[in-house]
Amino acid sequence: MALSAGTRRTVACLLVGLGALLIVAAVMIPTYTVSKLAKTPLDLEITTIATNQPGEDSLVLDAKSLTAPEGAAKIDTNVPLISQRFLTVEEPSDATEMTVQAGQTLRRIDKQGDTGLLTATVDRVTIDRKTGAPVAKDPNGSIAVTVNKDMQSIADPVQHTGLQYRFPIGTEKKTYPYFDVNARKSYDAKFIEESEINDMKVYHFQMSVPATNLWDVIQSPSNKLSLPASKWGLEGDDPVTMTRFYTDTRDLWVEPQTGTVIKGGEQIHLYYARSGDHPDVTALKSHLVFDENTIESQISVAKENIDKLSLYGRIMPIVLGVLGVAAVVGGVFLGIRGGDGAGRRGPGRGRDDAPTEQIRIQKNL
Repeated sequence: MALSAGTRRTVACLLVGLGALLIVAAVMIPTYTVSKLAKTPLDLEITTIATNQPGEDSLVLDAKSLTAPEGAAKIDTNVPLISQRFLTVEEPSDATEMTVQAGQTLRRIDKQGDTGLLTATVDRVTIDRKTGAPVAKDPNGSIAVTVNKDMQSIADPVQHTGLQYRFPIGTEKKTYPYFDVNARKSYDAKFIEESEINDMKVYHFQMSVPATNLWDVIQSPSNKLSLPASKWGLEGDDPVTMTRFYTDTRDLWVEPQTGTVIKGGEQIHLYYARSGDHPDVTALKSHLVFDENTIESQISVAKENIDKLSLYGRIMPIVLGVLGVAAVVGGVFLGIRGGDGAGRRGPGRGRDDAPTEQIRIQKNL
């Protein structure tokens, strides 16, 4: 059934209005909705596992050999190691900031229970949800490496600087400051190359931590030891004091759209020495890299966030824009057709149509 001229005009106005609304939505979604989505989610829970690389040095100092009545310090070789990190979001967290807590352990899996635990750290830092950088508060985080008599961790306030755990949304091919928990300061993570991991584009960054005296970082008893020279493998029995030093080369492979760290690795070296440039006794040396399950899990997290950004940043705006333009064009076309039909007599219009009667009345007047 054909629409009357008045109905055509009404429908045309509705179509134009709807089209304009859809076009505005297409423009606003990328600028408003995506800005809301382009943040680290508050329900974040990530477990990463790294293991030592087969065929490479994996050395661990046997702590019991330091206290044994006889013999020099013993270094175990080919030690199977596993580093586990569980990352969660804690309070305070809100629309712009979030507090990340990462509990990390390093253990040798050839020993059971506490005898296999080498290090344990609880790190907390409040970061910007978009950039990943620590917020401008003092302190903005803490680090716990010791426990009290009730086995509760003792956290020291630590001012964090640089990135950690994740990179910014829209990571660029440039150098970023990256925070090292052991040295408690930032070093440059330099862009190395663009590559792929399991068909996902990633940016490879690398940072190096120079020889760092850990006694200067935290005065823990294990960071400075005085033992007979023979215990250190030196001549004589006079006491020799050595401090523990730390170096590391960290590699990070980052998905650039979301800033997700897909793969991570570190070549860590802890050693006792009288001078940082000359290691005397190795405490720990190993190359630890994310295992395949962790890599696949991180890829899944990145893909999920990429899909969200793509849906609201590209797909929905295109669909809404096309529908909006179609509605506007349809409305304008229908309005023109409606106007033409109301303004002139068509070939099928009879003498008794309303416009003809109006003209006849005017003539009689």
